[in-house]
Amino acid sequence: MFLTFIYKYHKKPPYIITHSTKKKRIMGSNILLFVATLFLFELISNTQGGIVVYWGQDEREGLLRDTCSTGLYKIVNIGFLSTFGNGQNPQLNLAGHCDPAGGGCQKLTNSIRQCQSQGIKVLLSIGGGDGSYSLTSPEDARHVADYLWNNFLGGNSNSRPLGDAILDGIDFDIEKGEDHYSDLAGKLYEYGQTGKKVYLTAAPQCIFPDQWLGNALKTGLFDFVWVQFYNNPPCEYTTSDPSKFRNSWNQWTSQIPARKIYIGLPASKAAAGDGYVPKQVLISEVLPFAKESSKYGGIMLWDRYNDIQSGYSLAVKDSV
Repeated sequence: MFLTFIYKYHKKPPYIITHSTKKKRIMGSNILLFVATLFLFELISNTQGGIVVYWGQDEREGLLRDTCSTGLYKIVNIGFLSTFGNGQNPQLNLAGHCDPAGGGCQKLTNSIRQCQSQGIKVLLSIGGGDGSYSLTSPEDARHVADYLWNNFLGGNSNSRPLGDAILDGIDFDIEKGEDHYSDLAGKLYEYGQTGKKVYLTAAPQCIFPDQWLGNALKTGLFDFVWVQFYNNPPCEYTTSDPSKFRNSWNQWTSQIPARKIYIGLPASKAAAGDGYVPKQVLISEVLPFAKESSKYGGIMLWDRYNDIQSGYSLAVKDSV
């Protein structure tokens, strides 16, 4: 029996390469190539970011639709709704662009829609460095959420300050007030479950945790967080001591449950008191380190006017 087995084994026909075998090999190679391409695309996608810009606080920055038509930005924050909460009538402040009190800002509807048609998300930023705003209770926060939903998002109102266009979300640029912003975020998130998604974003100071948004950011409801790494010397990037930024960046990316974290920067030296990072320094020193995190989302620039003056986004966009 043993000899018979050996005989049959050696008499087994040699492996013949047929047309079908070649076809299988080619198909297998194509599958491997496809899988490798997907892996490479995912790897590149995870390290590629976008640029976010604030628009609305300097009439010299030009029209909103022209800002979007540059192709430089993925998200534009319209700033600011600077008065809200504590029983106040909410008020929009867009510097010299338009007069919201007289309905003059409703003309922005077409520009907003044009931006969105180009795949750019347009958000309303609430708060800012000036203005009068606070949330005195969870109920107060819910009232503000109702106002935002009906006047800027998917709800209905006869007095929508920016017209009929439906914005993509709300940006929290909070620099004062009581701590009820988690209630505001929660209610806005609930509204987003009933129709068009409501993106929630935030612009906290880089000192961790943020004094006003610390609890809200822990909720995990925020999609994107652009941390302000300027006007905050303890966590800004400097070539003399890059560890300050690196330690802060690691803290934000590891402890805040947002989808993506962005590096917030002034677009020119004149845009902030300090924290400006030269373009080549950003490209060669800051971005390579930041991209090591899977949460890296890109950069946020303050603001459009200063970006026009410096050409910052144009110089760094291919590296972001």
